[in-house]
Amino acid sequence: MLFSDHERCIYPRTPLHEVICQLRFPTILTIGTREPADFQEAIRGDFPRFAVRQDVPAPKLNGVGTAHPTVENQPPVTNYHFVSTDGAWKLNLTQDFIALSTLHYTSWEAFAHMLDQPLGHFIRIYQPAFFERIGLRYLNILSRRQLGLEGHDWSELIESPYLGPLSQSDVREDGVGKCALDVEMRLDSSCQVRLHAGPGRVQNGAPGAPQDQEVKFILDLDLFMSGSSIADALVPGALETLHGHSTRLFQGAVTDTLREAMEG
Repeated sequence: MLFSDHERCIYPRTPLHEVICQLRFPTILTIGTREPADFQEAIRGDFPRFAVRQDVPAPKLNGVGTAHPTVENQPPVTNYHFVSTDGAWKLNLTQDFIALSTLHYTSWEAFAHMLDQPLGHFIRIYQPAFFERIGLRYLNILSRRQLGLEGHDWSELIESPYLGPLSQSDVREDGVGKCALDVEMRLDSSCQVRLHAGPGRVQNGAPGAPQDQEVKFILDLDLFMSGSSIADALVPGALETLHGHSTRLFQGAVTDTLREAMEG
């Protein structure tokens, strides 16, 4: 079963690593050409730390399938960073999107509250015509070591639809070099999800940093609404819908053994 109506629970020992909410809108050129001083002043109480970075998009490939395809370099995009005092929350603003992310997620209510005022100030100051895409992403990284589950196979902790061949009794976990589930599907008439599930090692990209050799289970849920013009008044309801779907997916992925370990 891919989904579950198991009661929502806030787990003390959650595997949740990062949560990101991104709202994309038709390009507003003034954001990229003029520093967002008014926006910063409005949110500075919660996000006092500021930085700016030039992001270079991936090159665009033109003429695919023709005799003379070309590669077109894309201009850099100005990305403004607004960070909370403790560094736990980060708000990003570009000419195409606004996003809130945290590595210290405690509850959906707390996350939605942290998003509410910055998004309101953004709408008031920049007046986007509408939103083209609303996304909510939950990145879970499950460590058996941290949960005291080192003697358990993944098949005891993760439900079989998320495991593929690893769910079969005649498949040895230590004999599988790579096994991942990647799915994109509709959840209802307006919502979709890109889902990645599978074991792997998490790499530390910092120069010279020690690498963790533990094989962990990655459950990456990228839920979104797109392809329509979403008025700002509909954003709260859209986010509640995406969050509801994320709960059903996560609960559908974990077994009772894993739930008990996460409950501590």
